[in-house]
Amino acid sequence: MTGTTLRRLLIANRGEIARRIIRTAHRMGMATVAVYSDADAQALHVQEAGNAVALGGALSSDSYLRIDKLLAAARAAGADAVHPGYGFLSENADFAQAVLDAGLIWVGPPPAAIRALGNKASAKEVALERKVPCLPGYQGPDQSDARLVAEAERIGYPVMVKATAGGGGRGMRLVLEPSQLQAALASARSEALSSFGSGDLLLERALLQPRHIEVQVFADAHGHCIHLGERDCSVQRRHQKLVEESPSPAVNADLRERMGACAVALAQAAGYVGAGTVEFLLDEQSEFFLMEMNTRLQVEHPVTEALTGLDLVEWQLRIAQGEVLPLRQEDVVFQGHAIEVRLCAEDDNFAPRAGRVQHFTEPGHARFDHALQAGCEVTPFYDSMLGKLIVHAATRAEAINRLLAALDGTQVLGLPTNRAFLAACLAHPVFRAGQALIPFLAEHGDSIRASLQERQVQLLLPAVLGLHFGDGAAQFLPCPFGKTLRVLLGEQVFAVRVTETGQGRLEVSAGAAQHAATCVRIGPGQTWVTVDGLGSTVQACRVADGRWHVQVGATDVWLQDASFEPAAGASSGSPAMELKAPFNGKVIAVRVAAGVSIKRGDTLLVIESMKLEHAVCATRDAVVAAVAVEPGQQTAPGQVLLRFEA
Repeated sequence: MTGTTLRRLLIANRGEIARRIIRTAHRMGMATVAVYSDADAQALHVQEAGNAVALGGALSSDSYLRIDKLLAAARAAGADAVHPGYGFLSENADFAQAVLDAGLIWVGPPPAAIRALGNKASAKEVALERKVPCLPGYQGPDQSDARLVAEAERIGYPVMVKATAGGGGRGMRLVLEPSQLQAALASARSEALSSFGSGDLLLERALLQPRHIEVQVFADAHGHCIHLGERDCSVQRRHQKLVEESPSPAVNADLRERMGACAVALAQAAGYVGAGTVEFLLDEQSEFFLMEMNTRLQVEHPVTEALTGLDLVEWQLRIAQGEVLPLRQEDVVFQGHAIEVRLCAEDDNFAPRAGRVQHFTEPGHARFDHALQAGCEVTPFYDSMLGKLIVHAATRAEAINRLLAALDGTQVLGLPTNRAFLAACLAHPVFRAGQALIPFLAEHGDSIRASLQERQVQLLLPAVLGLHFGDGAAQFLPCPFGKTLRVLLGEQVFAVRVTETGQGRLEVSAGAAQHAATCVRIGPGQTWVTVDGLGSTVQACRVADGRWHVQVGATDVWLQDASFEPAAGASSGSPAMELKAPFNGKVIAVRVAAGVSIKRGDTLLVIESMKLEHAVCATRDAVVAAVAVEPGQQTAPGQVLLRFEA
């Protein structure tokens, strides 16, 4: 393998990671080949690669998960190497073997190492042989519910149910008591089968207040293996990371050395080559236990790059060419503090949202790995992550402040994102103190959401003014000055009265109090608004469902014309007689039938969207009159799912 030169690299992936790999490959003088589904035909990674090959289809199963199509694309483009990125087939040993059998270079670990470590059950067996700490559990071949129930009793509750294949938090369920186990097994198995093609599960004793600490490892084909420090990924929702940082506030030099030694030992035990990440749980006594190993480049690898000054994709490509690791362990230097947040297309309840990006502005003074551009479609077929913002500073406090400023300067209008939620997490006193554990959002998520909703109400006046006097004025609330503008924010109708007082000044109220205001248009859809002397930049656009997405500083406000809505406090009439789909997706299960009585909180359907399963629950007691969908059917926002009896 020594002396092999990569000349034309096919990236078997999409979005921001494809762009990331393309940048480094071009800098190293390599030609690049992108692949794309029908949904990604206009995507940035397609435009930036030297060549692009269509895979057809929109679903992952018809495109990025098709080994035959990817190999055909490599042959057609004359590629001599394949980089899988992360997700999709990146941890699929059969794909790695197929690439090698086709005479191509696989930029990743050997297939045997993927089989040994990419599967959580076999990785745990390897870890136990090497004395790597593991939690008590069950990872045997008997996958019957009866065996898993018996093993859970032996392990003791609480237990964690995990898919043995894949990663990204999919196929994981926390079970606190025996009555929850059967439903958790069914749900985890279904999600794992859909995401990874395998429904095999394992059980582990659950830690309820741990940190999630992972260690970046790198190995070459000449027997050398080192670690590049840890990343703290404890701020998560649905077992998926939102914030990653390094160094961890809880890891000192001695603990880093011990965790790094275990990570290296695990990789070497399986003959590992390339980039990998060993994930641990860290308890309150600073004892750590293996979770899993990701046999690929991680989403959050830029955190390590910022801390070390290294290009991990370049290391991957050089190792694939047979080169020796560029550094020894003692040569690795960590400087300052780095933090990354994942910007996702989702609402306040973490439900994924698709839509068109109407307006996009990148932040200054921060790294932003993304695949966004104005006019691009965020489809329901893939992961909800839009991009990653990464900052590096001398201290943790400075890094937090820089990342808050970067989020404030990021504009993505046209669909809901978690931008404001991420900022609230970073600013939260528990996170600022370095005390955020895995349950952080379970404990504080509701209060964070409530504060964000309160903030939207506080910014109602500048939002309405910026929208009414900006480019959208002709289409929104066509009321002259001195009259009341009625808008719907959340579930509440507000009456905002605006009066022109002369010389460009306004008087505005949403109640008894009067406020002095000014509005100055400063760009397309953008207005500078002051209310009682406090100024904000307001950017607005109209989305397909008729609502307006208004960004006031760092806060997103969603408004709708309520000119014909009943006044606040008036009777809202009968309860809704239909249940409608909240987002795009595919119906996985229907749990009710016509004539069935349901209670508030009951799970009625399960919809898969953006690679995750979401339970759709009853909002009130009712009797089902009709079911309008069936398993396997695609849904669109607003589509009727169920009808209720009067």
